[in-house]
Amino acid sequence: MAPQTQPSLAIQAMDLTSLRAVLAELRPLLVPARFEKAQQPNPHTLQLGLRGLSGMRWLEISWLAAAPRLLAIPPPPRQGDGSTLARVLQHGLGGLALVAIEQEGFERVVDLHFAPRPGEPSGRRLVVELMGRHSNVFLLDAQGRVVSLARQVREQQSRLRPITSGSSYTRPPALQSDPPSLAESQERWRRRLQLVPVTLRQALQQTYQGISPALALQLAAGAAEPAAELLARPVDTLSQVHWDHLWEHWQRWLHDLEQERFGWDADSAGTGSSHYRCWGTASRGPVNAPLAAYYRQRLGQGELQQRRTSLELKLLAAREREDRQRQQQQDLLDQVESGDELSRTADGLLCLAAPSREQVAEAQALYKRARRLRRSVVSITPRLELHQRQLERLDASLAFLALHSPDLSSGDGNGHHGGDLEEALRQLEALEQESEELLARGGAEGRQSRRRAPPRSAAGTPSPLELLTPGGLRVQVGRNHRQNEWISLRQARRGDLWFHAQECPGSHVMLKASAAEAAEADLQLAADLAAHFSRARHNGRVAVLKVPSDQLQRIAGAVAGTVTHRGGEVVWASPQRAAHWLAAVDSVSKVPAEPGP
Repeated sequence: MAPQTQPSLAIQAMDLTSLRAVLAELRPLLVPARFEKAQQPNPHTLQLGLRGLSGMRWLEISWLAAAPRLLAIPPPPRQGDGSTLARVLQHGLGGLALVAIEQEGFERVVDLHFAPRPGEPSGRRLVVELMGRHSNVFLLDAQGRVVSLARQVREQQSRLRPITSGSSYTRPPALQSDPPSLAESQERWRRRLQLVPVTLRQALQQTYQGISPALALQLAAGAAEPAAELLARPVDTLSQVHWDHLWEHWQRWLHDLEQERFGWDADSAGTGSSHYRCWGTASRGPVNAPLAAYYRQRLGQGELQQRRTSLELKLLAAREREDRQRQQQQDLLDQVESGDELSRTADGLLCLAAPSREQVAEAQALYKRARRLRRSVVSITPRLELHQRQLERLDASLAFLALHSPDLSSGDGNGHHGGDLEEALRQLEALEQESEELLARGGAEGRQSRRRAPPRSAAGTPSPLELLTPGGLRVQVGRNHRQNEWISLRQARRGDLWFHAQECPGSHVMLKASAAEAAEADLQLAADLAAHFSRARHNGRVAVLKVPSDQLQRIAGAVAGTVTHRGGEVVWASPQRAAHWLAAVDSVSKVPAEPGP
């Protein structure tokens, strides 16, 4: 079984335009503001607490290569205040106030000046360089020496600008291209872009400063052909209409940049949900808050994808190991059948007319081997059952991981939506904890000398997926072993109905028919959901067990969510019908009036 791969998430970098938009918004809010707190929640992010006239505000600075940024964020949880960099900042900036935020020209370098009071010379500077994989943060003293920095730049990494603690800070090398200007005429602008026969994208980025890949797409958006195709065309093949269109966008961008007229527009270039735009919007508005939410969402989704893949690989490795051990026990059990053959061979030796002493000894050895093989059945069979049960648990965990993994860009029909990131992370954390307990339990069961300990319960109340049927009845779907047990054995009432795909790993589905009589549409929907949230979700029709809740019983000694039942009946369900119905659900608490086709 191979891990299921998902496409990597594209993140639009914070370019010069979005940086200017954020700084224009932050200056009146943070200058002046007294420094109070520094913390480093992860190896590539700083969070600074600044108290201004409007209260406490937090500034997040990140030198992550994929998403370097400087943004105001909502109050974060307390974490990472013991890191070396955070403690140096706490000591170096303590008692000082942020008195100026400077950014010159088209460089993505920001100087945060700190002084004892507004109007006094700065005693400390925090220099933030947002330049992709070269991003960095430097704390400088009054003489411009580096007190501390996010990451050392040694001579073997950069011969042009090695920077370490104690050295004098030097700014990044100047950009080779020219800064854009409103004073430049259209004829000269076009002539410069056509000077070398390269693509439009290359011409824009090589001729002028501040032109990021995202900005190039935005400048080319709205033409008669897709922006990406227009940028890929050689400059000598563009028509006058193309040049007029580009010039109009170019002028609007420069005017908005000069007048600090910014706003937020997601996916304005029509190139996918991973893009945003801060200029040329219909109206002015805040940029920082939606930009911070954008990065929080995209980076959180990346973390979710990475942790999910890691857990899947861990479970697959455990399953492969368990299957190998089960096969070893099965091979030993298969050898037991040769015990009768050994006994018959020994009988033949002793039935000879005059067996020799060596033949008698050989016969006795064969009898001994046959007895040992027959006795081994008593120890091999329980081990084989343990390995089989562990394989079933691992298959169920892998099924939960595959069936309840959210689409990383939009709603996916599993009750997850692009904005429900925190809930998805909570569900993954619960499955991670369950998996750790499951793997530890499997190891303990394999060692007979160790006493079996009951599994540790996860903290908090389980949160299964809950929906409303067309008839208004609640239906619960377990998304891990603990939730399966919670809805099937602890929360179930007499009259509730339990659904599960027959002979297939998947979620328990409980229809709360104890509240009111279930209509046929409610019963069918519950069965369809049980089929959809099972390993058989890609089948056209799936056999589903429907069992009254009072006929369920927990298997003693088994892991959470393992049940047996008496009676019940088999109904046929359609996973695709459940998928259509879920696609029409606005949220986990709302459902359409009628089920999907």
